[in-house]
Amino acid sequence: MSTINKEAVKQFLLSLQDQICQQLESVDGGARFVEDAWHREPGEKLGGGGRSRVMRDGLVFEQGGVNFSHVTGKQMPASATAHRPELAGRKFEAMGVSLVMHPKNPYVPTSHANVRFFIAEKEGEEPIWWFGGGFDLTPFYPFVEDCQFWHETAKEVCAPFGDDVYQQHKEWCDRYFYLPHREETRGVGGLFFDDLNQWEFDKCFDYIKAVGEGYCQAYVPIVERRKSTEYGDRERQFQLYRRGRYVEFNLVFDRGTLFGLQTGGRTESILMSMPPLARWEYNYQPEADSVEAKLNEFLVAREW
Repeated sequence: MSTINKEAVKQFLLSLQDQICQQLESVDGGARFVEDAWHREPGEKLGGGGRSRVMRDGLVFEQGGVNFSHVTGKQMPASATAHRPELAGRKFEAMGVSLVMHPKNPYVPTSHANVRFFIAEKEGEEPIWWFGGGFDLTPFYPFVEDCQFWHETAKEVCAPFGDDVYQQHKEWCDRYFYLPHREETRGVGGLFFDDLNQWEFDKCFDYIKAVGEGYCQAYVPIVERRKSTEYGDRERQFQLYRRGRYVEFNLVFDRGTLFGLQTGGRTESILMSMPPLARWEYNYQPEADSVEAKLNEFLVAREW
C-alpha cells in the first residue's frame, strides 16, 4: 500500500500551474498572467491560501485564469456531509489547480481543466481521500478534426492506466457537463472523474499528473491552428451568446463552484471562470442550415 503524500501533491500542483501558464503565455504571444497571492487569516472559516493568476486582453486570450488553491477546514459544510455522512466530524484539506481560458477569436474554443486532491482526517481513524479532475472543450464554431484530436490526446493520456479508463471518464464528462434545462452538453467533452481512490495512492497521483500535463498537449495545437482565422461581428455575437451557456452551467451546476462558495472560499478566485463578456437573447434561433445551427450537432454525447 503506497503512502499518502500530501506535500508531494502540493508541489506538483504548484509546478503544474507554472508549466501551464508558461505554455499559454507562449501561444498568446502578448499578455502575461498577473499573480494575486492570497491567504486566510487564522480564525476564518477556511484556512490556507493560493495563487490566482489571470491573463487579460492578450493577442489570443480575452481573459483566462489558472488558479492554485490549498484550503483547510475544521469541518465539512452540511451540504457535503448530507451526501457523504462519513465526512462528518473530520477536518479536511482540498488542493488543486483549476483553469478556464476564454479566447477572443470565436473559432478558438474555450477550454477548462482541473486536477485536485481532497483528504479528510480524524484522529484514530483512517483518512478518507480521493483525486478528481479532467479537461473539456467548448467550441463555438467546431471543427471535427479539432474534436478528434482533443479526444485522441485524452485517450493517450488514459492508456497507461487501463483499457477502459478513457471510455469511463469520457462518458462521465458527457454526463457531468450537461445542461438539462437546455438538453445539450456544454461542449464536446473530454475527461472528467471524481472520487478516484480505487487504485493505490501512487497510481492515482500519477494519473492526475498525466491529466494535468495532457491539457496543454491537447489544447495548444488547436489554438495554434485556429487563432489567425478571420471573423466578424456575426461570429463575435454568436460567441458571446454561447458564452451565456457557460455561465449558466458554472453558476447552477458546477460542483467546484458550489463547494467553494458554500465553504466560504475566495469569491474572486472561484468566479474567475466567468467570461469577461457574455450575452443572452430571448428565444434565439440560428438560421436554418447556418454554421451556427451546425453547433447543435456537436452538443450531444458521441464517440470521436
